[in-house]
Amino acid sequence: MLGSIRCALARNSILKPQSTFGRFYVHQRCGLASLVYVETKGSGFDEGALNAISAARKLSGPVSAVVAGSEADVAAKAVSKIEGLSKVIVAKDGIYDHALPETNAGLLKALQEKENITHIFAPHSAAGKNVLPRLAALLDSQQISDIVAIESEDTFVRPVYAGNAIATVKSSDPIKVITVRTTAFPAAGSSDSAAAPTEAAPAIDAAPLSKWIKEDVVKNDRPDLSSAKRVVSGGRAVKSAEGFNAIYELADKLGAAVGASRAAVDAGYCDNSLQV
Repeated sequence: MLGSIRCALARNSILKPQSTFGRFYVHQRCGLASLVYVETKGSGFDEGALNAISAARKLSGPVSAVVAGSEADVAAKAVSKIEGLSKVIVAKDGIYDHALPETNAGLLKALQEKENITHIFAPHSAAGKNVLPRLAALLDSQQISDIVAIESEDTFVRPVYAGNAIATVKSSDPIKVITVRTTAFPAAGSSDSAAAPTEAAPAIDAAPLSKWIKEDVVKNDRPDLSSAKRVVSGGRAVKSAEGFNAIYELADKLGAAVGASRAAVDAGYCDNSLQV
């Protein structure tokens, strides 16, 4: 049954105003501050960050962005032109390349403590789903994933049960760790007049626990499936890999991304990266 599920995530310690944790929570509510994790891709950045910034701007308080990687200083010049940012924090170090969760989550935790951040956002991308769960564990906070709307500083809307129901989730954690469905929020604009100031990130003691080996990427000229405005999807009815070519042709004419059902993927009609 399609509907709205209203959940309240509560911790007993929040209900005790005399506790240290409770006082900290009240303090955080008085001064909201958001941080957006921007995934770097060489000297560029993932455009899903534009949608995450747009989501963060729906809250009151300043919105900062963090750019990390061996070419973070170059990427930060473009990020600083995004409208609505109060500043861009630059962590230029190769240990942050490829969005490895051990190092990037440690950086975000250090920034949260230094900047007194109340909300941390990232796109619901492979990188966001890789880094933010580890950050949430470090902060002892329950992650709020794949949000499609923001109702208030502690209340968010997200799909559940494979999108068959919509949950309105209220979190009592003092620090919110959030991934954003990029298609649900408009992309933030950019202009030369925006020019947010940049500053260096604090150094952290982060030894990578994993080693980056390689990445096999299927490259094409079609829009990215996770952020495309239009998607043409095919299923078992195309009957073969050759039949799936009709889906590619229609998508190219419409300027759309290509998707596929699990049945089509399992049958080998197309690559599993197209499953929706």
